[in-house]
Amino acid sequence: MALASPNKPEWLKTKLQTMGEFAKVRETVKNLGLNTVCESAHCPNISECWSGGTATFMVMGNTCTRGCRFCEVSHGRPVELDIFEPVKLAKAVKEFNLDYVVITSVDRDDLPDQGSLHFAACIKAVKKMNPNIRIEVLIPDFRGREDLIKNIVDAKPDVIAHNVETVRRLQKFVRDTRAGYDQSLSVLKVVKKLNPEIRTKSSVMLGVGETEQEVCEAMDDLRAVGVDFFTIGQYLRPTKKQMAVEKYVHPGIFEKLKTAGEQKGFLYVASGPFVRSSYRAGELFIKAVLQKESRVVENDI
Repeated sequence: MALASPNKPEWLKTKLQTMGEFAKVRETVKNLGLNTVCESAHCPNISECWSGGTATFMVMGNTCTRGCRFCEVSHGRPVELDIFEPVKLAKAVKEFNLDYVVITSVDRDDLPDQGSLHFAACIKAVKKMNPNIRIEVLIPDFRGREDLIKNIVDAKPDVIAHNVETVRRLQKFVRDTRAGYDQSLSVLKVVKKLNPEIRTKSSVMLGVGETEQEVCEAMDDLRAVGVDFFTIGQYLRPTKKQMAVEKYVHPGIFEKLKTAGEQKGFLYVASGPFVRSSYRAGELFIKAVLQKESRVVENDI
């Protein structure tokens, strides 16, 4: 079944706001020498999120060792890790007065531990300086190594996300060859194996040649490894250097897929043209789920 219309439609137009809280977030990020995926990946939700006083922080530099065909983040030889980054990140979270933060990273295949210990140090520093914070992390695949995934799990974030990005058939076309559908599923499975209490999350983008049936099959695969939260968004080509958009998906199809995901048992499904793996509306809902679970545990005690 075709998923979309061929021409860029009206529903994909958005207005950028660059004043007020947006400017404050940008200035703080700049002054602390931090990176955000919002800027590096040209996210269409940057205005909404930054104007709301939050951002998705990207640690371990802004150069990735992978070269996925959809991604705007620079790839090549990364710089050395900034040993002060965990503290800088914790200060930014405190300055923004956040109660929920998303931390992601580039891939660092150049490092023996692929940056997992540095990523874990960032989580721990944020928690130490902000005791009541909820932390969601969007992690690389760490080549599927359980010992490296364990470094992240042991830092005890509330949500661990890892994206399959697209359906099984299109993996080699869309992602770097060092990534893989089954490897990504194994990452999510290992997280639940190591700590069943940590919520897991994944995401796919539409408009790269997939079918509706294939998206539903991806949902089944993710539920089979215990994934709790799922997001679906429209792929938008950042620049001419990235792969072209095959189709623009109508919002009605996103709604249909959202319903299908909820019926398959995800605790939360965000589905829409501007939905991204990490975005403010989704964070608010997931935070509410985590808070409700905490109250249940406290009452049981």
